[in-house]
Amino acid sequence: MTVRRDCGDGVNEDSGFTGFLRSLLAGSPWSESAERKEELLFAAPARGVLRLHNANGNTRVCGEDRSDIALVMTKSARAESEAAAEQLLDEIQIVDEENGDALELEVEIPRRWNRRGSVSIELRLPRELQVELTAVNGRIEIEGLRNRVRARSSNGSACVADVMGDIEIVTSNAKVCCSGTCGRLVARSSNGKIEIASHRGSVDASTSNGLIKAALDSVGKQGVQLATSNGRITLELPDAIDADIDIRIDNGIIRNDRKLQRTDRETNGRLSGRLGNGGALIKLRGSNGSISLR
Repeated sequence: MTVRRDCGDGVNEDSGFTGFLRSLLAGSPWSESAERKEELLFAAPARGVLRLHNANGNTRVCGEDRSDIALVMTKSARAESEAAAEQLLDEIQIVDEENGDALELEVEIPRRWNRRGSVSIELRLPRELQVELTAVNGRIEIEGLRNRVRARSSNGSACVADVMGDIEIVTSNAKVCCSGTCGRLVARSSNGKIEIASHRGSVDASTSNGLIKAALDSVGKQGVQLATSNGRITLELPDAIDADIDIRIDNGIIRNDRKLQRTDRETNGRLSGRLGNGGALIKLRGSNGSISLR
């Protein structure tokens, strides 16, 4: 039975524009929606590797002082009816499998032309776990880990914070952001900016279309490589640093706020020199934009 509430002015709320929209959407492929939250617990893998694949939805990972893995998933579904949406929620599952030294988790969503499902996941796990995440449509957030991290997202941003360990992070159509990290950092984006703050260690970052902004507290032995095709690069280095500088840009300008030793500046967009006693190579490359060294 449909309950109709009187709005107080003699006009039923279902008879106006809202009612028109409801009647227009009724029977359309995704006219009804449903949502449900579920919690799962897993034993941490003995060798300390967790792999997670979430095809459609946001994923957040938090490292904590704990020995197990707590997973909270918020399942959302749209379908042609309320009953069909609820049925899709029942069919959305987490598939877990132990594969060698790793625990592998995958979100399984049935694919049907007239139904859509997504799952947002929050994972709380031991800080010492190695984590490998893949997402197709959704953002990735990772924080508080003390081991290696690998993350790949096709259509969603990827952000890493407070992680000590080597990091490899890749996005296709979104930004990458890292802050308070330590280790070897590799960051890639096809169409998005890359922002790095308070990083300690080496950096290899590149994007096709977007800016790169990096502020480093220290530089690792493998140095720094930043490259963008269409966008500007800004690199902030610590006051005391020993490094060799190599900057080139095809169509743009170079701004340098640091005092370089043995400077070799040319008119065709090149700048090279030495900071302090020289050491790790800092290599900056741009095609269209500007490069700033601070």
